[in-house]
Amino acid sequence: GKQCDFRNDFTGNSNGSAMIRLLAKAVANFYPMDGGAMFFLMATRRLFPRYLALFACLVALSDRSAVQGHFPSHAWQRTTPAAAGMDEAQLDHARRYALTGEGAGMVVRHGKIVMEWGDTNHRFDLKSTTKSIGGTAIGLALMDQKVKLSDRAQQHHPKFGTPPDKNAETDWLGEITLQHLATQTAGFDKPGGYEKLLFRPGTMWHYSDGGPNWLSECLTILYGRDLRDVLFERVFSPIGITAEDLTWRKNAYRPAEIEGFPRREFGSGISANVDAMARIGLLYLHDGHWNAQQLIPESFVRLVGQPLPEVVDLPEYASEHGEKMGNASAHYGLLWWNNADAMLKDVPSDAYWAWGLYDSLIVVIPSLDLVIARAGKSFEHSFKERGRDRKSVG
Repeated sequence: GKQCDFRNDFTGNSNGSAMIRLLAKAVANFYPMDGGAMFFLMATRRLFPRYLALFACLVALSDRSAVQGHFPSHAWQRTTPAAAGMDEAQLDHARRYALTGEGAGMVVRHGKIVMEWGDTNHRFDLKSTTKSIGGTAIGLALMDQKVKLSDRAQQHHPKFGTPPDKNAETDWLGEITLQHLATQTAGFDKPGGYEKLLFRPGTMWHYSDGGPNWLSECLTILYGRDLRDVLFERVFSPIGITAEDLTWRKNAYRPAEIEGFPRREFGSGISANVDAMARIGLLYLHDGHWNAQQLIPESFVRLVGQPLPEVVDLPEYASEHGEKMGNASAHYGLLWWNNADAMLKDVPSDAYWAWGLYDSLIVVIPSLDLVIARAGKSFEHSFKERGRDRKSVG
């Protein structure tokens, strides 16, 4: 594995088997913006210098292998760290740090479990990780040729964007596309209810639950069905996820139904166990394939893992706290975060992840054939190991 020196946080050598630990430390001190903790990692430039070393060291595996086609049925195949080309000591290091936030986790390489901890069957409230999981329905709609990302949202939703009625006075509603809603460039305010428009679509970037929730409504109307049922039928059940593994609550911000069907949120609302999370990660790792089936389009998965050129470097709308949010627009695809421009040095540029409040994570790194899933509580701000406190940066 690659040798690294953690001068700012802790010293010692590490490799990619501890990817979960790097993510844990990276979010430990961020302000817990509802469902959007990852936003602050990518957006706050002043925190990058110390965190970059962590990311660089914690993704260096002992070998890089092509993605292998092992898929779990009811149960996963298991392997040893040595057989997976991973460092057992560093895996244990990652597990112990992850457990400072309790919960459960799973590390999967070459389609086999290398390490797991906690109760992997316990469901956790995943908060904004819902955006990435629920957003899988976009891939289905593209596959079914029901939509194009360039479609105006009003084509699919007659009441799109209102209330509040003042949104209609801006003349911006007719410009908003499904792509704007999926890339956080539509302009809706942060909360998940009926939010005001803050700027003309496509001109700025602003992390929002309200925008993705309008996207969920558009897709519900298109399918004329509960999106939960659509996703279970087309994606979750085929990859081995049951109703015991994943639930989707009733809408917490808007009326429970739309045109007679349950109105699901993309902003938040899914609870799942890490077994289900890892299966979703594995589906994306394989570009939407599961065994011999193409469940979601490969072209869609490619868009998930990288920012769209027209979004990169859009200015971020100032938060309610008056902060400028850095360069988050360069690290967001279709409702997933990514490292496409390799700003996180030595982290593979194909790495992408779902991230929610309380550090719920689905990490996908195709070049390393690696999936990591973790959920629980937020991590501790320090980690005592070998008689020393390894403090996270804040």
